[in-house]
Amino acid sequence: MAGPINWISQIASVTKFGLLSIPQRRGSVAAAVFGIAGVVAVLVGVFSIAAGFRKVMANSGSPDAAIVLRSGADSEMVSGLSREQTRLIADAPGLARTPAGPLASAELFVIINLPKKTTGTDVNVPLRGVERAAFQVRDRLKMVEGRPFEWGKNEVIAGVGAAHEFAGLRVGDMMKVGRYEWPVVGIFSTGGGAAESEVWTDAKVLQDAYHRGDSFQSVYVRLSSPAAFGQFKDALTTNPRLNVKVDRQDDYFADQSTGVTSLINYLGYPIAALMAVGAIFGALNTMYSSVAARTREIATLRALGFGRGAVVVSVMLESVVLALVGGAIGATVAYVIFNGFQAATMNWQSFSEITFAFAVTPHLLSQGTLLATLIGVVGGLLPAIRAARLPIAAALREL
Repeated sequence: MAGPINWISQIASVTKFGLLSIPQRRGSVAAAVFGIAGVVAVLVGVFSIAAGFRKVMANSGSPDAAIVLRSGADSEMVSGLSREQTRLIADAPGLARTPAGPLASAELFVIINLPKKTTGTDVNVPLRGVERAAFQVRDRLKMVEGRPFEWGKNEVIAGVGAAHEFAGLRVGDMMKVGRYEWPVVGIFSTGGGAAESEVWTDAKVLQDAYHRGDSFQSVYVRLSSPAAFGQFKDALTTNPRLNVKVDRQDDYFADQSTGVTSLINYLGYPIAALMAVGAIFGALNTMYSSVAARTREIATLRALGFGRGAVVVSVMLESVVLALVGGAIGATVAYVIFNGFQAATMNWQSFSEITFAFAVTPHLLSQGTLLATLIGVVGGLLPAIRAARLPIAAALREL
């Protein structure tokens, strides 16, 4: 055991000398540390957008809930269902039922223009017409301010995300849409789901306002249990009077998030890679400076019997330690600035704005730490090899 213990002792001694010399080269060290911090902060910040968007979509469904659209439709915008079809859907086996009837809500989805609070520019906001069962189909829905709209009246309630991002959606405001004015009577939450980006009203009132007759675009349902999905889907897809597709809400909203998350990944990884290359050069410069400043010290240790392997490992350790410090700073900055930051973006499947909060997840923090470690390893490798190859006699004559 003497050999390995002696080797570890050598590594510890050389690493200690390197870390103690940091104040003499604090300029280059600070540049490398903050360069790596910037890379990690950007990586975590950019991908927290995608994580937050996915989180909203994941919170929009549950295992015992489903959505029915016209066959071939990939979103509610391009779907269409008649009243007779929605009744057939509500009569299908597998639905949860109450004394008031099946938990199925035939819904109408239209796009309106409202100004964003931050910029004042008009953006597309979803206005959804729902039926009475909608408040039980979304089991996490609750009013957080005001009251629900009254059935048969042109009143609306707004999701908490919509009320935060878009002007004119506070309780007591009059929402102007075309020639119509809709009093905002309440604010609701759905536990962080996509519905919080929407404005809701009575489906019948919305049909009349938009001259939609008795047509709908989707039916949201709650099943008697998650296992009842197969029975419910088979009953609808084999019915010759229907031409529909049936998805679990979890799967439907996961598909809705792919456009935005793919775009973020497409842009985010190249940006992070380019910044990482710059940080690696910064680490290389720092570690070469470290080796140059310690030429005589390293040569002396080599003359005293310290092995080349110990020198290589110690220089690498110093580089990784500095990189991890930078990574920790970057991760902390990203968490403080980005986590929970409220924003809105276009959902390209529905061509409407969806509100969400950036999410700095443990997975993103671990990715940032891994990237910082990789930068430290790559940035320290060549300087470590150079330090190990220093000719002892020549290095001892260095001034």
